[in-house]
Amino acid sequence: MRMRNPGKYLLAGCVVTSVLVAAPLALGAGEGKPMNGGARNPSNNSSQAYTQETQIIANLSTYGTRQSNKSNNGGGAIYGCRATNTSSNTCVRATNLANGQAFSFNSNGGNQVGSITSSNKNAAPFTTNATGVATGLNADQVDGQSASQIQTAATTAAVSSANKFAVINGATGGLAVGRGVTSVAHTSTGVYTVTASETISACAFAATAQSATAATATVVPVDATHVQVRTFVDDATTGVPAATDTNVHLTITC
Repeated sequence: MRMRNPGKYLLAGCVVTSVLVAAPLALGAGEGKPMNGGARNPSNNSSQAYTQETQIIANLSTYGTRQSNKSNNGGGAIYGCRATNTSSNTCVRATNLANGQAFSFNSNGGNQVGSITSSNKNAAPFTTNATGVATGLNADQVDGQSASQIQTAATTAAVSSANKFAVINGATGGLAVGRGVTSVAHTSTGVYTVTASETISACAFAATAQSATAATATVVPVDATHVQVRTFVDDATTGVPAATDTNVHLTITC
């Protein structure tokens, strides 16, 4: 049978073929359409952006979804958003509705597992209401201070808050041993001026003379950082106290 007008049928066939070829590309055009792999979904047209959550719900004992990249240079996933600091939403949220872990990170090598960066370097990297011990967490700085600075400050504070004392060499007036005392000056016979390392105006003082004879010692405050220690011994004949040089133990309690 001779075909009438074969050109008409050839044109119709080309139209059908072009529609079938273009159909897969049109499936990912908007909401309610299948997703198109290797392309932007739904499209570059912002008016076709999804207006409802795209949910993937699974019920299995492993993971609901998996994203991976076998390239040696490529990453696994990127999540972006435009939530401001007044929004309760975040770009990534993981919630465990049971009592297990909400997230975990693992790296098979390298010197760094991950990073938290911000264009605002004064921003807190994260906050938590958990008070348990973070095993293995090694913080190099806390409130801008390194571990060595914190240790030094704590040691200094401990020494500062401890009771101060001085063992005074009666013959020379020197400081034999002490804590919180920087120097001792032998002003005159039986008189020693003691310099403390910090203010001691609100402290209590006690001095004990160390002598083979029945010597006594008194403490007289001079100013905020100085006290004067005086040592006496009673005259064997008159009984009148006379200044004498002798070793003294001074205690300063704050």
